[in-house]
Amino acid sequence: LGTHTHVPTADERVLPKGTAYITDVGMTGPYEGVIGVNKEQIIGRFLSNMPVRFEPATGDVRLSAVVIESDDTTGHARSIQRIMLS
Repeated sequence: LGTHTHVPTADERVLPKGTAYITDVGMTGPYEGVIGVNKEQIIGRFLSNMPVRFEPATGDVRLSAVVIESDDTTGHARSIQRIMLS
């Protein structure tokens, strides 16, 4: 299970030997923020190239996750499913 860009990818699958795979599960946090930070501050820092004290974004919070069903005997994944809760 990978996570880096904080945006869920749609490439979840079970590999031939039973490993559940997804490139990016996504993030948990404010949906309208940028990596959890107020987006105006991120954009301002990008445009000015000046240091900015970041404030956490507020508002609609989302939880990105995956549900993996596994075989009780082998421990291998049977299925993987993306979920996003708000």
